[in-house]
Amino acid sequence: MELPMTHEGVSFLFDLDGTLVDSVYQHVLAWQEALHAAGIELSVWRIHRRIGMSGGLFTEMLLREVAVDITPSLLETLQKHHSAAYGRLSKWVRPLPGATQLLDYLTRAKIPWAIATSGRMATAKYNLELLGVDPESTVVVTRDDVRRAKPDPDLFWAAATRLGADIEAAVIVGDSIWDMLAARRARGLGVGVLSGGYGQDELERAGAVRVYEDPADLLLHIDEVGGRS
Repeated sequence: MELPMTHEGVSFLFDLDGTLVDSVYQHVLAWQEALHAAGIELSVWRIHRRIGMSGGLFTEMLLREVAVDITPSLLETLQKHHSAAYGRLSKWVRPLPGATQLLDYLTRAKIPWAIATSGRMATAKYNLELLGVDPESTVVVTRDDVRRAKPDPDLFWAAATRLGADIEAAVIVGDSIWDMLAARRARGLGVGVLSGGYGQDELERAGAVRVYEDPADLLLHIDEVGGRS
């Protein structure tokens, strides 16, 4: 995929849930509520292990574990229930430590950055508002914008294209193994954070070259991944 290159240095592409905002467990509970409303019982830990995938792939993989017939109608119903449930739970979501400071630093340093999330704008809008990110003036790519989401690389390719950045010079920051697998397939530099619940060893096995606790820790060590002003 040929990408326009208007910025010669590093750029940052961020996942959203669990990477910039502390929302992973609200998503888990929202999916549990959606599944329960459809008469499907599934352990919470199984739901968590799939967070970070695209919603469609996520639900298909979960439904295979309970031997439920996967129909377009069921998938649409689950998506709607999840969106409504997350809307109610979003009042408990907060930016992760250092998230807004990290984005402010990159902006001041004139280092291009974008957000690429597997979530749809219907749920992402709550988290973007918390971060003070305006999709009208900031590059934000959601599941609505691409054919396939993580672990496919489409979201990161699209974000790099809209930034006019070289994907091979991009630092791709995420909290899940699905982010790291997508980063590897996109040919970017995968950097993990522990704030979504995955362990350091899991992120490194999936391709992370560095792992930090959260955005605050990444900001403290930003020079390690080329984020110098």
